[in-house]
Amino acid sequence: MKKVIFSLAILLAIIACKTETKDTVEVAEQPLETIEKSNKALKEELIAKGFQVFDYVDEKTKDTTLMQQYFIAFLKSGPNRSQSEEEASKLQSAHLAHLGKMYELGYADISGPFGDDGEIRGITIYNVPTLEMADSLANADPMVKAGRLVIELHPWWAGKGLPLR
Repeated sequence: MKKVIFSLAILLAIIACKTETKDTVEVAEQPLETIEKSNKALKEELIAKGFQVFDYVDEKTKDTTLMQQYFIAFLKSGPNRSQSEEEASKLQSAHLAHLGKMYELGYADISGPFGDDGEIRGITIYNVPTLEMADSLANADPMVKAGRLVIELHPWWAGKGLPLR
């Protein structure tokens, strides 16, 4: 039985590698103008939705990156942190549900707590066109409404579609 499972695992790994290689080759074989057109279309779509964008051209490589304005919310300790353990736990659950909903709706891309016990408790990066919209979404968080957290919001620029590494 172990040999069968091991053989299946090897087979799946080989198939996955072949699929990944095929996909990579297909992207590499696309004409440059197709990629540029899709970047142009993405830029036009973002502008039509009210996002602030600009092209950044790397002087060395001459590569162009589409930069988009996001909004980074620093979630800081608020003035009302005297809730009972039970109430704080309920607020935390509601907070996580709120952040999950923001992610599902496409309004937030990254959220997470900091690993220390400092004044800044965490961040959320909002993928919305205006500061007012980011502010409204951030202040709709149940933790913020309860005063357990307060929001400090800043515009933040990042390359559109670039992965974290």
